[in-house]
Amino acid sequence: MNLFDILGPVMVGPSSSHTAGAVRIGRMARALLGQEPVRAKLLLHGSFLSTGEGHGTHQALIAGLLGLAPDDSRVPDSFALAEERGLDFTFGACTLRDVHPNSVLITLEGDRGGRLEVGASSPGGGRIKVFRVDGLDTSFSGELPTLVVHNSDKPGCVSQVTGALAAQGLNVATLQLNRGGRGGSVVMVIECDQPVSEATAQWLRSLPGILRVNCYTPNEEELV
Repeated sequence: MNLFDILGPVMVGPSSSHTAGAVRIGRMARALLGQEPVRAKLLLHGSFLSTGEGHGTHQALIAGLLGLAPDDSRVPDSFALAEERGLDFTFGACTLRDVHPNSVLITLEGDRGGRLEVGASSPGGGRIKVFRVDGLDTSFSGELPTLVVHNSDKPGCVSQVTGALAAQGLNVATLQLNRGGRGGSVVMVIECDQPVSEATAQWLRSLPGILRVNCYTPNEEELV
């Protein structure tokens, strides 16, 4: 246990799990989309659904999609800010299996035509866990700089990406590979010890077999 676990995050309240964690889920989804979101469908599960309204979870999720931080004083006013920025959003309910009660499934559309589905949970203390990306199961926290790479299910893609990161002096902390079936869609999740620059991400996008690359870099206070 560290000091962060005891004190919790700096945030606009009332709840680290339902508010601060929800903001971070939204920020993660925005980063992985890699575009300005213009349409969002958010399906709430469990405690997010039953008690989220009283804890400001709805406003917190939208604040994150707009790029606000958990301690931004505008978090409670995110609906009005979303209207100003042209973000159309709807909320609904869902039942998910084998996930934390504080969970949400977000489907996004971006201003350049991008689409993304992210499932994530907020287990407490402002921390989050992403359990699904574009229909494929995964598990990462966003506490380290993270790359999410969509690639063809062909030999050599993993070695190309890890080799490119090594050439840039980036150390891989964890690597997960998830696919929908042989020859189908693949998502590679790579957590690094150092932030990944946009120039490096752009280089990865140029590699054969790489379909999409998105980066998430945590704020300084979120780094472990």
